[in-house]
Amino acid sequence: MSAHAVMTRILGALFYYSPERSETRELLQCLPTLPSLYSWNDPERIAALCEQWPQPDDEALIWQFSTLFEGQGEMVAPPWGSVYLERDNLLMGESTALYRAFLRRHGIAFDGKDNEPEDQFGLMLLAWSALLERGNPNAAATLLEVHLLPWAHRYLELLKRNEISPFYARLARVATLFLNDIQQRKALRPETRRLFF
Repeated sequence: MSAHAVMTRILGALFYYSPERSETRELLQCLPTLPSLYSWNDPERIAALCEQWPQPDDEALIWQFSTLFEGQGEMVAPPWGSVYLERDNLLMGESTALYRAFLRRHGIAFDGKDNEPEDQFGLMLLAWSALLERGNPNAAATLLEVHLLPWAHRYLELLKRNEISPFYARLARVATLFLNDIQQRKALRPETRRLFF
């Protein structure tokens, strides 16, 4: 598995799965190793981010995840692309339907929890990883340029500024650096889309 696919899978899982899961707890233990898992453009910066990572206790982290990713109360940074790309900020709008059709064309299907839209940020990273693992770099690039990058930086900016969880704010900083690296190295040209959130 390539370094891109490994990093994408780790980040995708941390953005998608609750810290209640044993697999997620194991990933939390590998956060200090992120600088060595990928050839970062700015290795000193990523090393500093991973070194000083705020680690709340399990119960607090579970609550933070639920608040930020599952929608307890007002969501300061909704993790679904359709919220940013649809005029009325609705889930499962036209952008979700287009993304779902893209996944189907490339043989990817998810057993989502409670019919969650496929355009959840972490789930999209996991789909990107799957395309990389299948040796389909063109589809992986399309996923980024057309479906994820048009809204991802706005989402990550909101998550970085959240006051609920320093842990997930730090994760958003790492994800931003990673996506910037990928965009530069792959010379990706994300579609310019109007954002509504």
